[in-house]
Amino acid sequence: MATDDDSFLWDQASILSRDLFSAASVQLCYENLNGSWVRNPYSPGPRLILYAVFGFGAVLAVCGNLLVMMSILHFRQLHSPANSLVASLACADFLVGLTVMPFSIVRSVESCWYFGDSYCKLHSYFDVLFCYSSIFHLCFISVDRYIAVSDPLLYPTRFTASVSGKCIAFSWLLSILYSFSLLYSGANAAGLEDLVSALTCVGGCQVAVNQSWVFIHFLLFLIPTLVMITVYSRIFLIAKQQAQKIERMGDQTARASDSYKDRVAKRERKAAKTLGIAVAAFLLSWMPYFIDSIIDAFLGFITPTYVYEILVWVAYYNSAMNPLIYAFFYPWFRKAIKLIVTGRILRENSSATNLFLE
Repeated sequence: MATDDDSFLWDQASILSRDLFSAASVQLCYENLNGSWVRNPYSPGPRLILYAVFGFGAVLAVCGNLLVMMSILHFRQLHSPANSLVASLACADFLVGLTVMPFSIVRSVESCWYFGDSYCKLHSYFDVLFCYSSIFHLCFISVDRYIAVSDPLLYPTRFTASVSGKCIAFSWLLSILYSFSLLYSGANAAGLEDLVSALTCVGGCQVAVNQSWVFIHFLLFLIPTLVMITVYSRIFLIAKQQAQKIERMGDQTARASDSYKDRVAKRERKAAKTLGIAVAAFLLSWMPYFIDSIIDAFLGFITPTYVYEILVWVAYYNSAMNPLIYAFFYPWFRKAIKLIVTGRILRENSSATNLFLE
């Protein structure tokens, strides 16, 4: 038996369908096929600009994150538990650029899905999977940075390779299980059968998610987000206290052990600041999308298509931002890129190169 929400959604879909098909110059994704999705093409100029902007984001996400992974995996100096988390995060962003963004470009610009029903669902699965994998990775990275800044001398014994491996496994496995249970069990469409039927057209790729799962969706974003905000607030408080302490101790006769601890603390604070910027960029990119999703689900899916596309692409572009942040703040990453691009990593013993030597 349909609920009031179901009836409202069905009415909205029916009105939209009637209005579109009553238009005098309606275009379809497949002109000679009944039940085709309605096509709303852009004029040639904006179309070319959109392909260029979206395509640049996809190329940057693929190439930039590939460089991050190659740098960390190749150079022995970068082999650390913390960098393993960063490499795994780069892998998730790389896969967004490879398996999600190129197909979304065509869907966004052409307003049609030309890649079949099977890949439509798989595309949505990858979208959810890699998004949540990034969230969980960033959450663990923030905890790692907190441990490093709060107790830099004991940090190597607390955040070990084993701990890092468990964090990576958790991030991927939970994302895989959640994405599968959401999209391949049919749970996302429960109670929205009429809406799903109305949206099921050849050339369309719209995944309906009911209110219950949208709420879970939002919680899985909100909880790690609150953890990250809390942890980074404490990190910057500790960093401020350490900076004040170092300023007070500005005595050349300070014990050698204290000087070493200060140098380690300064390095860890810099790393925490850089990764804090990466977390802030992630939140600014994805938060508008998640807020709109939960509001939209409870107001009857009223977000205009162009607004939805803007929010989606702002979120997608986050996958291309982290390599730019690393390149801007990390001299060692710029040096690694230079060695990779020029082919010098193919030389013997290139993996032993000192990236921190100016």
